[in-house]
Amino acid sequence: MKDAHFPFQLNSPPMNSGETHPRIQRCDRQAYSHGRIEILSVEVAKNRSPSLYQILEDRGYRVTATTEGELALSLAQELVPDLILLAVDLPDSKSYEICRQLKEDIALKDIPVLFVIPASEPASKSAIFEVGAADYLLAPFEVREVLSRVDRQLELIAAKREIMQLNIRLYEQVDRRAQRLPWGRDRRLNPSIFDPLTQLPMRLMFLEYLEAALGRKRIDPAYSPAVLFLECDRFKVLNNSFGHDVGDRLLVEIARRIQPLLTQNDVMARLGGDEFALFLDDLQAGDRFSAIADRILEVLAQPFLIQGYEIFIHTSIGIAIGDRDYQRAEHWLRDADTAMFRAKSLGKGRYQLFDPSMYASALQFLQLEADLRHAIERNEFQLYYQPIVSLTTGKIVGFEALLRWPHPTRGLVSPVEFIPIAEETGSIVALDRWVLREACQQLSQWQTEGLIDEKIAVSVNFSARQFSQPDLIEYIDRILTETQLDPRCLKLEITESAIMENTESAAAILRQLRDRHIHLSIDDFGTGYSSLSYLHHFPVDTIKVDKSFVQRLDGSPHNLGLIPAIISIAQTMGMSVIAEGIETVEQLTQLRALKCNYSQGFLFSQPLKAQEAIALLTMAPQW
Repeated sequence: MKDAHFPFQLNSPPMNSGETHPRIQRCDRQAYSHGRIEILSVEVAKNRSPSLYQILEDRGYRVTATTEGELALSLAQELVPDLILLAVDLPDSKSYEICRQLKEDIALKDIPVLFVIPASEPASKSAIFEVGAADYLLAPFEVREVLSRVDRQLELIAAKREIMQLNIRLYEQVDRRAQRLPWGRDRRLNPSIFDPLTQLPMRLMFLEYLEAALGRKRIDPAYSPAVLFLECDRFKVLNNSFGHDVGDRLLVEIARRIQPLLTQNDVMARLGGDEFALFLDDLQAGDRFSAIADRILEVLAQPFLIQGYEIFIHTSIGIAIGDRDYQRAEHWLRDADTAMFRAKSLGKGRYQLFDPSMYASALQFLQLEADLRHAIERNEFQLYYQPIVSLTTGKIVGFEALLRWPHPTRGLVSPVEFIPIAEETGSIVALDRWVLREACQQLSQWQTEGLIDEKIAVSVNFSARQFSQPDLIEYIDRILTETQLDPRCLKLEITESAIMENTESAAAILRQLRDRHIHLSIDDFGTGYSSLSYLHHFPVDTIKVDKSFVQRLDGSPHNLGLIPAIISIAQTMGMSVIAEGIETVEQLTQLRALKCNYSQGFLFSQPLKAQEAIALLTMAPQW
């Protein structure tokens, strides 16, 4: 036998012993040091010259050949070969059906199939790929071409097996490293590798899984893994409201609900806080990522019962498919994180697939962040004022101060764009304080000039970040002293979440503000905790019903929703109610019939510059 030189190694399964069918030709070779290569050749009855069988035999491959197409599947199942050669012109046109059956068999589907096509039938080339063929050989055979195409397929197989072995060794190495660390054998005591709370891998190990997947992807372009980045919406509020013990238990339960949805080769990790990541080993079906994401949203939408509390959460999910030319695992995880933030910005409780266009949004975010910092330094902001109207008298009783940013090149930038950036970067505190100072100064000036009644009040929004500042009370005192404004003319609007993030300190701050006769409003009521049960714990004067409730009003009694209950309970507790977002006469009529105290909205006026607000007040309108 000729010596064969192989630039790669294969480790094929050993041959099953047993009697061979008499029509099967076998070329038995001894086991080589590099491993045995097994090829199954399903040929036609007529002879071809040179013989494909002879070409491969001379190369040193172990070849099993048959001319009986009906034996192909059973032979493949017995041999589990490294490569299958299949004549396209088998009798009764069985070739395509044989290939389909091979690809449907879980043990054989990854074995490459090369069709043998007569040069006289070029039309067969396109059809073979539709049934899963990897390549083809043209008959009559040219020895160099046959060996080149066969070797290329075997090289690919060897590379796939090599990367799988590398993955196994990598995982073993990671595990051994964890074992060598102090207390490494106990996941609960090894926070650098495993999360002691959920016992899931942490970021370091997760990134090593991703690196291994990228290595496999470079060898096997068909490999299609994905990363999902998950973050719970409003987890911090829940954690601070119910306590850290409940929050920790919630994280454990979240992990327990998600893990049964994954396959054995998938990986779930906790990256920190309420952030989780999933590695889906191979999507195979193109929509597996969406099916998993849908199931996660579904199972997490079910209530959690923890220490007697019924807790509801929503999750935002970002997905990054590993079909991009990622060079580093961090970049892959970053893209999934970027997609998660897009999902959160689009309304939370949903998933979003990463798209390269998100880079542009990220760059725009960074540019706007830089511009925002410069705007604060240069004092580029303005205050607009929207009137608040008494539904009893129909007259203006106050204004809400609303922040506006006239950008030097982009024009008027909506608060919807820059307020989330300010909150994320922490610059919201500086903005809040500028608004408070400017609004108090403006109202004091109007009073000094005799332009407004002394009972007219100004409402200022406070963010959760501002509300948690340790010097908040001292700062408010200083502003009121500097502007000489009566505290009774100042109303602070605070969101439900700002109060619920730390109920004890919130109650103390609210009491100090009440002692100073500063009015307190809960802003956007109904969009946060949506509960009146906590209100009796806090000295709140006013509830502002969110405009999403008001805009449902159309004159029909069937669309009142929770508004009547909110008004009734609030007034029973000695609080007044402001309805936001009135735009139609029908809404005004219904709210008056419900005895709502105040309202604001475009029906009365859009937000106005200071001079325009005074001009409107001078006209003494009445609705």
